[in-house]
Amino acid sequence: MALVKGNKSKPEELFAPLMAAAVYDSDPSFCRWFVEPAVYIFGRRRVMAALVDYLWNGTDAERAGAEGAGNSAHVPLRADRSPAYGPGGVRDPALDKSPDIKDSWLEASMRVFADATDLQMRHRVLLPAPLLVAEIIDRFVTLWLG
Repeated sequence: MALVKGNKSKPEELFAPLMAAAVYDSDPSFCRWFVEPAVYIFGRRRVMAALVDYLWNGTDAERAGAEGAGNSAHVPLRADRSPAYGPGGVRDPALDKSPDIKDSWLEASMRVFADATDLQMRHRVLLPAPLLVAEIIDRFVTLWLG
């Protein structure tokens, strides 16, 4: 994080390794150490888009890691972590707006859930929060029952 705090530009070469480290870390609580700096530097939208890509195109292990990392992508953005979020801070709000990415996340998660033969994978999809589970159920009903 020290490299990130002192650097005013976006170190592009760090994005893919941060996302890979978050996805391949087997401990969903530890992967936050990789996801949080990526959210602050590159924005929640880009981080979530990368994780959705893992959900669509990854191996089962990568999908499981992406599900865990996705929970960490919703860290609260605080002024003490980045001056851009403080009073008078400047940050493009589009970096953190993600309603369409949220829809993509739900769609990809539903596909992972439907395709999973492993109960642990299904549990990972449903684990995040009751609200997310309610959204997933609503989406299933809408897609399947019209």
